[in-house]
Amino acid sequence: MDATMLARYGGLPVVARIVLGFYDRVLSSDDLKSYFAGADMRRLVDHQARFIASLMGGPASYTGEYLREVHAHLDIDATAFEAMMGLLEESLREARFAAADVEAIMADMRARAPYVVTRAPA
Repeated sequence: MDATMLARYGGLPVVARIVLGFYDRVLSSDDLKSYFAGADMRRLVDHQARFIASLMGGPASYTGEYLREVHAHLDIDATAFEAMMGLLEESLREARFAAADVEAIMADMRARAPYVVTRAPA
């Protein structure tokens, strides 16, 4: 039986390191850092790492409704969401994920946009 993508890349500890690098990029972005003002980044990194690990074949972590609930107050628009996705993709590629695996993770993330994007286009 084939190993999950998560197992192939070294499990949750590897994903957590990638997510740390991802949030370094996010917090360096003038367009995105305001979304995280006052956030418990340690907790956020843990949640995001578990979420991405679930997309890679790990245990399911968060439902669409949960994602909608935790993002509702952030007033995220599609532009900010896509900027985040671009930084995540950079982080995965930098970690030398195979192109097909990056594409699969990004497709799964973008499929959840309706739960995260809360502000209609202007």
